[in-house]
Amino acid sequence: MTTQRDVVIRELTDSDDLAALANVFDDVWHPDPSNRVIGVDTLRTLAHTGNYVVGAFIDGVLAGGSVGFFGAPAGTTLHSHITGVSRLGRGHNLGHALKLYQREWAIERGLSEITWTFDPLVSRNAYFNLVKLGARPRDYLVDFYGQLGLELAGTDATDRLFVSWPLDVPVPDPPVVDPGGPGVVYAIDMQDHDHPQGKPGVISDAATVVVPVPGDIESMRRTEPLVAARWRIALREALAPLVDGPDRDPVTFLRSGAYVFGPVGGPPPE
Repeated sequence: MTTQRDVVIRELTDSDDLAALANVFDDVWHPDPSNRVIGVDTLRTLAHTGNYVVGAFIDGVLAGGSVGFFGAPAGTTLHSHITGVSRLGRGHNLGHALKLYQREWAIERGLSEITWTFDPLVSRNAYFNLVKLGARPRDYLVDFYGQLGLELAGTDATDRLFVSWPLDVPVPDPPVVDPGGPGVVYAIDMQDHDHPQGKPGVISDAATVVVPVPGDIESMRRTEPLVAARWRIALREALAPLVDGPDRDPVTFLRSGAYVFGPVGGPPPE
């Protein structure tokens, strides 16, 4: 059990706790009632078979949680399927605390990595995953889940970035990157706000590639859904060849809202 100020994080097995966790996820994602993010029966099965079902409590009230299961290769990997924090849990740094607890849980069981997916258009998640945690992009997955029926996702395609978080190295310090330095190219043309254009043709092994994203894609999906859908296509065109191509170093995300991929085989920018 991990305690941080008024926050307690622990595994869940009790039926009432599992039902409360399912409700927390509903509160976060607002799914179609006929298609919940995850049901109590699935949570019960995962918990009973030794997989990862954890809740974060504030003053005894469940305010967030995380669910994962063992992945391939067997005995090495935990796949983190879903992590969410309710309105009650905001402002308590629960997301970071849940990931650190997850890391500790996996290390105690002899695992070497945690994997998960996230929407690469959501800039705050990209910064959290790649910079604060030090996860590494492994695959770009096109429309991975299909239509989810979630309010936050709208009707946009569910492209996801599949990342790996190695557990045998400490979380690295983010590299210093000058997005305006020599040898830097931008893989999305944003001259027309309503029509962003992916430019995969500018990518070369020697270039440091910057891939910008909108500051708040979730608001854009509500107010400008067509523009948001165009951003999905532009990001797919720019990001997929970088993630699925030769390894680059560094790979990071800037607070200003952009992925940065270093040159193939080249040293990190100073």
